[in-house]
Amino acid sequence: MPSPEYRVPSRRKPVTRFEDLLVWQKSKVLCVNVYRVTNSGPFLKDFGLRGQIQRAAVSVMSNIAEGFDRNSRAEFARFLAIARGSAGEVRSQLYLAQALGYVDDDSCRALLRDCNEITSMIVGLRKTLGA
Repeated sequence: MPSPEYRVPSRRKPVTRFEDLLVWQKSKVLCVNVYRVTNSGPFLKDFGLRGQIQRAAVSVMSNIAEGFDRNSRAEFARFLAIARGSAGEVRSQLYLAQALGYVDDDSCRALLRDCNEITSMIVGLRKTLGA
């Protein structure tokens, strides 16, 4: 698979909605790219792994959004921790998919890089929340 084509738009705005968070925007890109990789080739036949990695990718962006909209720093930090765990789950499943030949090395590296970047952003955001 060629490099993912879907990218985060580059613009800076004040953060008043979860959609304004760069980490949420990047997690949405990750999710779209996971769906693209898993909806083709040998991944199509492995319903278990395909569904699990898709759900984990959706969980990253969903937990960032839900935590933000709870209007509580503590709740946001808690949901960010869940999102971080889901990003780790995506990484783990990508290693398995690569070993099984479901995803090529370049695509896997790109998706792992995105997961690691999102994880770092989540860690930084949690620190700003005092978590």
